[in-house]
Amino acid sequence: MIRAFFLFLVFFIIGTQVHAQLIPPSKPDGFVYPPGRRVDPDTILIEAFYDPVCPYSRDSWPPLKQAPKHYGSRVSLLLHLLPLPYHDNAYVTSRALHIANTHNANATFSLLEGFFKHQAMFYGAQTQLLTRPEVVGRIVKLGTATLGNSYRHVLKSGFNDTKSERATRVSFKHSTSRGVYGTPTFYVNGFKLPDADTPSELGGWKKIIDSLIHPQKVQGS
Repeated sequence: MIRAFFLFLVFFIIGTQVHAQLIPPSKPDGFVYPPGRRVDPDTILIEAFYDPVCPYSRDSWPPLKQAPKHYGSRVSLLLHLLPLPYHDNAYVTSRALHIANTHNANATFSLLEGFFKHQAMFYGAQTQLLTRPEVVGRIVKLGTATLGNSYRHVLKSGFNDTKSERATRVSFKHSTSRGVYGTPTFYVNGFKLPDADTPSELGGWKKIIDSLIHPQKVQGS
């Protein structure tokens, strides 16, 4: 209870500072899935706030990514990154996703799934004796194995580029400005889903989405 209160207090302070220092980015935050899909006004928009080294984010991804595939253009998914301060390598893995995204949007989600698959490599216990450059080296190695040899230079040079640093900061500030302090967190058409309603399978997402596509049918059932 004390730890939960402390974490809430930290994020409250951060969120307060974010509101005071927030500078609008040149384009909206988030990665669209599937890449290239347009987010139209009539589309049901799911926003997911993820941490690449959060096991709960990892477990919620398989059913979530099925939703836009199942509903096609009726549903859009926008993924935001919130690197949590108590996950040692959340920030550097989030930065790697921004680096991949500048090169190829499809690579973003392939690398995200690579982090999920090999998540234990980046837990605090496994990296506590590593330096920051050694952790980056581990990320570059995983990224190269996941995305191909051409990404070795992309990832290495990206960590020396201030643009990826700024993009990662913008994602964090965007998430906290929305009142998000844990992952995964989901918004549907701008409204936060209660934690208890977070779907663990496609059927859960279908129940939520179908009620928005066919509200009369749901009310009459």
